[in-house]
Amino acid sequence: MPYEYLEDAVTSDVTFRASGRDLDELFTAAADATTNCMVEELDSVRPAVTLPLSVEAAALDLLLMRFLDEIVFHKDAKGLMLRAGHVRVAEAPAGYRVTAELHGEPIDGTRHALAADVKAVTLHGLKVVPAGDGGWEAEVTLDV
Repeated sequence: MPYEYLEDAVTSDVTFRASGRDLDELFTAAADATTNCMVEELDSVRPAVTLPLSVEAAALDLLLMRFLDEIVFHKDAKGLMLRAGHVRVAEAPAGYRVTAELHGEPIDGTRHALAADVKAVTLHGLKVVPAGDGGWEAEVTLDV
């Protein structure tokens, strides 16, 4: 599993560390960690709906935050449980851009075993850094 939940983080929040061989894989793992915080079984989220996503930010950590915020926004505003696919992170004129397809479906309490209600992605301890093995790591705290 390319992410792990950290037990010694802020007690009212959930903190995870995600990793990937490249930024695309890292952002995909972080999206799965965020969704998996909200639903116990990732595989219970079927790809019935596809939404395009494109966000930009000046720095990689802020880009990851905006990317994950989109998943939380669609859960709150549209009642959708989403996963990320076809994630591409690239440099942009103002910093970085991530494009992706969010796949999922309306939340169904009879099929989705809901876990925590993620309210937001926080700036607390947020980081995206190169890993020693040539890949990337991120640490993210979710307000639940």
